[in-house]
Amino acid sequence: MSSPFLDSVKAVIRCKNYSIKTEQTYVYWMKYFIRHQKYAHPKDLGDAEVRQFLNFLALSRNVAPSTQKTALNAIVFVYREVLKKPLGDFSDFYRAKGPKKLPTVLTRAEVGSLLRCLEGREYLCASLMYGSGLRIMETVSLRVQDIDLDRFCIYVREGKGRKSRITTLAPELLGRLKVHIEYIAACLKVDQQESNWAGVYLPHALARKYPSASKEFGWQYLFLAKHFSVDPRSGLQRRHHIGEQHIQRAIKQAIRSAGFNKPASCHSLRHSFATHLLESGADIRTIQVQLGHSDVKTTEIYTHILGRGGHTVRSPFSDL
Repeated sequence: MSSPFLDSVKAVIRCKNYSIKTEQTYVYWMKYFIRHQKYAHPKDLGDAEVRQFLNFLALSRNVAPSTQKTALNAIVFVYREVLKKPLGDFSDFYRAKGPKKLPTVLTRAEVGSLLRCLEGREYLCASLMYGSGLRIMETVSLRVQDIDLDRFCIYVREGKGRKSRITTLAPELLGRLKVHIEYIAACLKVDQQESNWAGVYLPHALARKYPSASKEFGWQYLFLAKHFSVDPRSGLQRRHHIGEQHIQRAIKQAIRSAGFNKPASCHSLRHSFATHLLESGADIRTIQVQLGHSDVKTTEIYTHILGRGGHTVRSPFSDL
């Protein structure tokens, strides 16, 4: 579906410097909403139709609560920012319910077995997700300058919810990271010989403010895609970072090779990072900061895995 209205939605999203992934998600849900309303224009629809659509997602499509929330966010954004017609009170819609599950956590031995089934950049990505508590998108979108080898930390710039944070970097990864960064430097020299190469994508207005920054070493992605691709927004030829799916497939294969009987995934490495920190005596507030959670209640789910109180502190007597 292509229309002037959807083009205007994209334009507003880009003016607000939202990510390409957010743009694609919001456009997807607006298309779904419009199709569900038999192609009526959203300006002719209102609270009743939005409520009915959200009920449909929960009751007929049985979507997860997070999926229904994403659809709601997309619709509210479009009505408020694009149509300039904020919706009224429709809070009485049926809210999707899903089973409350504790996260899948691997033991230290299982993490070790998984990592031994990986190599190269796939090993590094998995090691950073476990060793630094990164989400998969935060991992694949890291840039060279985000790795501080001197202070043993990683700068996560605009993670989930557009929040930035600093998280720990395991000293044991320094050797591999230095070798990998040298490889990125070599790739940059090759790319600079390509006449159509427009440099790496820069967020927000940085490309206009610093025209040469896109070709500087520090801004290059740490995990480069194998081939050039065309930027869907600018039409320029760039080398983007590797896709999430590539790492997800590699982790899934490693899990099978390691012989786990757990429904583990990339995110299980982040869960394991938090749980193992808690087991080692780290306080819940420290873990909250490392994970980038806005609310400590989100972090406290890991205390339920261990069966401890939310603000547990390891007794020094345990180390005697």
